[in-house]
Amino acid sequence: MGIVANRVRKGFYLDSVALMRLSQTLSAVPGVTSAALMIGTPTNLRIMDDAGLLDASGRAAGANDLVVAVKAVTQEAAAAALDEGDAMLARPKQAMRGAAERRPRSFDAAVRQLGGGSLALISVPGAFAAAEARKALARGMHAMIFSDNVSLEDEIALKLEARARGLLVMGPDCGTAMVAGTPLAFANQVPQGTIGIVAAAGTGLQEVACLIARGGMGVSHGIGTGGRDLSEKVGGLTMLAAIDALDADDATAHIVIVSKPPAASVAAKVLARVAQSPKRFTICFLGADGAGMPANARFAPTLAAAAADAVGGNYVETGFDVDAKAAEAREQLAPARRWVRGVYSGGTLCAEAQLVLRSAGESFWSNAPVPGALPARPASGHSFVDYGADEYTVGRPHPMIDPTVRDAALAQALEESGVAVVLVDIVIGFGAHEDPAGAAARVVGAVGDQRPAVVACVVGTDQDPQHRASQVRKLEQAGILVAPSNARAAELALAISRLR
Repeated sequence: MGIVANRVRKGFYLDSVALMRLSQTLSAVPGVTSAALMIGTPTNLRIMDDAGLLDASGRAAGANDLVVAVKAVTQEAAAAALDEGDAMLARPKQAMRGAAERRPRSFDAAVRQLGGGSLALISVPGAFAAAEARKALARGMHAMIFSDNVSLEDEIALKLEARARGLLVMGPDCGTAMVAGTPLAFANQVPQGTIGIVAAAGTGLQEVACLIARGGMGVSHGIGTGGRDLSEKVGGLTMLAAIDALDADDATAHIVIVSKPPAASVAAKVLARVAQSPKRFTICFLGADGAGMPANARFAPTLAAAAADAVGGNYVETGFDVDAKAAEAREQLAPARRWVRGVYSGGTLCAEAQLVLRSAGESFWSNAPVPGALPARPASGHSFVDYGADEYTVGRPHPMIDPTVRDAALAQALEESGVAVVLVDIVIGFGAHEDPAGAAARVVGAVGDQRPAVVACVVGTDQDPQHRASQVRKLEQAGILVAPSNARAAELALAISRLR
């Protein structure tokens, strides 16, 4: 069972991304089996309690408190971990002492310190995010809400208020944006250009933007909407406002829309708005059939196809022969190996890979897991799991920040005798792990020659901190096949599985 111990810091707040990184560090302390640092909102307390990380003191924490929770093999290890947590939390304060500027502790203080602003990035517990967004809107600022667990009612109210003020609310649960050349949250360094992107999918926006950059063009703005925006109830409020903004932007000549299929009534509104624009559009509703496109729009079935259409060519596909690479990989596999395992950190990328197999007539299993555990899947058949889904980030960082959970699943898949190929995504950029390719390469390198083929895509650019070309090189040196896009990686995995 392990020893569970908590320490509560009253009135203490840190950004959720910073807390995820500290959780990762604390989990690596000797004798610790799991750890989490979270603000004590009811939702977060329930998450930690479900993960078996709360004691009585943690359950009594308030919404303005920080809970440091550990599970360890001994009482001594738990106490040492909590002391290390205190030390980690003290370091940022020590570093600020004597500094010329003081970190603001409120929205008003931040605005005063900056002398104003045009956009607020909000990353606070979901229970407080709507209030902070309203402060931004009241000051004439756009709001990007990184926070999740914001109610649907608050989302609708915020977006209606933003529309009345001529502003944008990106999110809630908006993890990626690129505004006038500035990457926000989980994003990549791409050149500025004439292509605007509106996306209800974070890794979808990243993939399209990075492929556009590799196609020799740039992005004017990348606007995230949040995953619920195109639902019937929200009605595409941010999507429509973003189209308006890009339509009026002289720097934007072409607009790409990325999403899973919207509600039918919302799709009709979006397409009607597109038809009113003098600009050219590419529309990628993943899983849709492309019906009803207006004259100024083209449908793209995949993220790579959307990027290719936007730059005017099939740029990344040239020279990548799926059939030849599949035949070469198949020669190394036993005939009994048949199945594909998709082991993903990006939800949109995982969904796109599934669509590639479905369009080829294949069926598969996808995650419906027990929270915090590796999923129980059938012994045979294709399967795909998004390890960035909420159930896998309970008490631990997202796999784009810390690939440990996803890499454990990769190791498990490599040991399955019926698996022909394992699909992985390597997402780099700001906010991501410093070397996800190196982590995956070490997992693959620890397995003998009699293993499945491994196919990867790398979402990123050479201007990102991790440097895409270096990440690709590490994967290839480990014997991993690297495809130029996520869709082409799925096509290669499918081709390998079918050659027997």
